[in-house]
Amino acid sequence: MDKNPKNPHQGHRQRLKARVLSEGIDNFEDHQILELLLFYAIPMKDTNALAHRLIGHYGSLAGVFDANPRDLSALVGVTENTALLLSLIPALARRYQQGKLVPKAVLDSTTAAGEYAVSLFTGRLNEVFYVICLDSQNKVNQATLLHEGTINEAPVYPRLIVETALRHQAASIILAHNHPGGSQRPSQADLDVTRRIRQATEAIAIPVVDHIIVAGDGYYSFAENRVL
Repeated sequence: MDKNPKNPHQGHRQRLKARVLSEGIDNFEDHQILELLLFYAIPMKDTNALAHRLIGHYGSLAGVFDANPRDLSALVGVTENTALLLSLIPALARRYQQGKLVPKAVLDSTTAAGEYAVSLFTGRLNEVFYVICLDSQNKVNQATLLHEGTINEAPVYPRLIVETALRHQAASIILAHNHPGGSQRPSQADLDVTRRIRQATEAIAIPVVDHIIVAGDGYYSFAENRVL
C-alpha cells in the first residue's frame, strides 16, 4: 500500500474489503464489484479506472464476464491473468449452482426440472445440449453435456442419447438445451430431434419424460405444454 499521505487511494482496498465483510455486495455498483475482483489479478495498483473502462467498453458487468478472454487482452489491454479471472466467473457461477442442486436434485415436477435445467446453462453463450439421466425415484444420476452447437447445424444423434442413458443406468431421461438470446419456444428442428430421440429410447424402454428449452432465466417444458 502506498504510504504517501497525499495518495487519495491509500487504504481504498482495505476499506472496500471491509465493506464486503460487513454488508456484502448487494449495494455495490457494478464497477465496484469489478474493481474488487481486479484486486486479485492486479496487486498494488488502482483498479478503479480499469473497471470503469471495461464496463464502458462492454456495456455491463455481465458483458465483461461474457467477453472472450483474448478480446479482453487485445481490445482493452488487460493481462492474461486478468482476462482469465474475469472469464472464469460465469463457469464458476454455473458450477456453484449445480453443486447446490445436485445433492438434492429430485426432478419430480416441471418446476424442479426447469430450475435444474436453468442452472446447467448459466453463463453459456453458445447453444449446448444436455441429457439428464434419472433413476427410478426421479433423482439425477448424471447430467451429460452431449453436444455444442445448434441442432440445425449438427444434429444430436439418437444413438449417443441411447448410449448415455444406458451408461448411467437411467430409468428415464430429460433432454435440455438452450436458446441463447432467443425465444423459449421450440423450433421445428427441436420438435423433430425430440421425436427421433423418443423413438430411439422407447426401443430400450427408457422414456423421455421432458425436453426443456432454456432462454435466459426462463424455460419451456415440452411435458407441461403437452408437446411430448
